[in-house]
Amino acid sequence: MNLDHTQFRVSSTAENGVVSSETRLALEQRGSRILGRYSGGSILRGYLVGTLTGSVLQFRFTQREVAGQIHGGRSVCELERLGDGRLRLHERFTWTTRVGSGTNTFDEL
Repeated sequence: MNLDHTQFRVSSTAENGVVSSETRLALEQRGSRILGRYSGGSILRGYLVGTLTGSVLQFRFTQREVAGQIHGGRSVCELERLGDGRLRLHERFTWTTRVGSGTNTFDEL
């Protein structure tokens, strides 16, 4: 699976998540290494660094929010190929700078 130059939007989010339908995620891939940038909604700027093994993406993230806070955590995503060929990321995140965890879904644009 190749995530290089893919872009995603949030299609569903956890109650304690801060991404929204306005959030956009862009990924780059070099071998198994993944780099990502995201922003939109309550997030001014976010970054992720991780690895892709088969259809599982694991990463750490950090983000600066509109209200000024800086938060971060870790995630594990299962990738799914949709019937129309696009990718869907099923993210399970855990905050390391605030309490909580949850799930988000990102669909390829």
